[in-house]
Amino acid sequence: MSVRGIRGAITVELNEEGPILDATIQLLNGIVEVNHFTPEDIASVFVTVTQDLDATFPARAIRQMAGWELVPLMCSLEVPVKGSLEKCIRLMVLVNTTASQKEVRHVYLNGAQALRPDLAGK
Repeated sequence: MSVRGIRGAITVELNEEGPILDATIQLLNGIVEVNHFTPEDIASVFVTVTQDLDATFPARAIRQMAGWELVPLMCSLEVPVKGSLEKCIRLMVLVNTTASQKEVRHVYLNGAQALRPDLAGK
């Protein structure tokens, strides 16, 4: 078994608590669905947001999901590069798994598909 990083990103239309929390849940559920793991398999989740998303902590959504209460979570700001994608939430899920790097599936939703078009359709 190895620890693998599973990446994901999603954009939201509004800097409001509801859309941010809903998008975070949608993204994490998408990652879980395509990679077939449970919260018990997770080492930690690192969450970043762009500077234009300051209405809430996205990790709040994860903490409210059944079974995720004990998973270590951390939020941070994304590096503010000029011209970069706006209103974006990113996840780095570190999971204990027997899957190889090639078997891990990353998830990019909404406008975040532009970040990794090579992975967004897989």
